[in-house]
Amino acid sequence: MTAAAVPGEPAIDPAVNHPTRLAVVAFLSACDEAEFAAVRGGCQVSDSMLSKIASALEGVGYLAVRKGYVGKRPRTWLSLTPAGRQALALHIAALQGIAATARRAGAEAGAARPGATDS
Repeated sequence: MTAAAVPGEPAIDPAVNHPTRLAVVAFLSACDEAEFAAVRGGCQVSDSMLSKIASALEGVGYLAVRKGYVGKRPRTWLSLTPAGRQALALHIAALQGIAATARRAGAEAGAARPGATDS
């Protein structure tokens, strides 16, 4: 499976499929905006790794980066865009679809075995 061939349809999204990118997107899905350091700590990644992920997700329009100051200290905040939230929802729906298909196939295989019983 690849990115949605039909917009709005569940599909594995290569932009969020990598486990670390998925962790960042999932972390940000729980809030409106998070400080860079909070995301780094929550996802247990290095500054450089999070910076690369943020750039990649910003490049596909899934992440917004806001820079500013708290007092005299520079800060960076990350947030999911509406497109990023939709991409995550469709990605999760695709994963759930794969799991449901596997469960059905397993149930059918179990029912087809001679001597199989329902437990």
